[in-house]
Amino acid sequence: MISQLTPEQREKWASFREFADTTVAPAAESADTQQAMPRTLVKSLGREGWISSLLPAEWGGSSLDPLSYGLMAEEMGRTCQNVRNFVACADMVSHSLWKWGTAAQREKWLGPIAAGEAVAAFALTEPNVGSDAKGVETVVTADGDGYVIRGRKKWISFAEIADICLVFAQYEGRHTAFLVERDTPGLTVEPIRGLLGLRGSALAEVVFDDCRLPADSMVGHPGSGLAFVASTALDIGRYSTAWGCVGLAQACLDAATRHAQDRIQYGTPIIDHQLVQRMLADMVAGSRAARLLCWEAGAAKEQGAFDAVNQTLMAKYFASTTANRVAADAVQILGAQGIGPDAPVGRLFRDAKVMEIIEGTSQLHQAMLGRWSAQIQHPAVGGARTS
Repeated sequence: MISQLTPEQREKWASFREFADTTVAPAAESADTQQAMPRTLVKSLGREGWISSLLPAEWGGSSLDPLSYGLMAEEMGRTCQNVRNFVACADMVSHSLWKWGTAAQREKWLGPIAAGEAVAAFALTEPNVGSDAKGVETVVTADGDGYVIRGRKKWISFAEIADICLVFAQYEGRHTAFLVERDTPGLTVEPIRGLLGLRGSALAEVVFDDCRLPADSMVGHPGSGLAFVASTALDIGRYSTAWGCVGLAQACLDAATRHAQDRIQYGTPIIDHQLVQRMLADMVAGSRAARLLCWEAGAAKEQGAFDAVNQTLMAKYFASTTANRVAADAVQILGAQGIGPDAPVGRLFRDAKVMEIIEGTSQLHQAMLGRWSAQIQHPAVGGARTS
């Protein structure tokens, strides 16, 4: 697959790796321990063109093709999942505004988000609503020449530092999206600390206590929140997460292999022991398979394939479960050196588990892919079943 990259894609991949190694990786440990995303790093991401990179240049983007975007997400996932998550969340919001927002919304927010000057949060999940996104309980009502929003969102990445939230609520009984700015009266933000993983993603609970919203705050039209705005954004999030899991698995594999070559036990490097070889073999095969599924999903997006969304679902499901297994084996191979407070594989292990939950749980993906399996034919035949 790598041989099929164009010279331009190879050049971009090299630049992604260099920036990840020189700028992202050094901040990974502090983002985790300090449970914060430095704004200086955010602005660096903006200057480098990593934020809103799928958008056209006229809106601050880089017009990245799907595969290049995936390679960028892999390098972020290899070095820091919090950074990958930040970029994904920003992209989910910016892409939603570019595709469904008004001209005024695009003009006001797309440039600052892409430049790293404004932080955007995607506010869908609630205390009582997770996978069943259509059941959101937050309510927006018309009031004079604007709206009033009441409810709460929880587990929202970067809500602690967000300047703008894309919020999903019930409006006249229909799932609808709204923009809510940070300084809106009645809005309070409660940070969530001590997470298992993604500790640098500034998660928070956002409470809307009869917050007044202006007339131009709706994104899309009434009833378009889930079927159009959220679904498109979630596809981007899942695609980024899938590739990020490939990067995470690769980082764990690299660390485990180095340790196995250097660690001497019973007079020989532990890589010579068959049980360690078995773990490394499974790690190599799983990581390679996950990467190939991500490549296939990227190709489907590039070609506009009818099943591109399901290809992304499959890639995210397999890559996230693989990353979790690979990270666990990496900790096992490193032994005591893998569980210390300064062990990178320990952080990767904690982050890996979260990957099976965000952007749809593994169980949700299994249900969706199980239904999809009844609609597809053998790859040699192609197309969907007609009966």
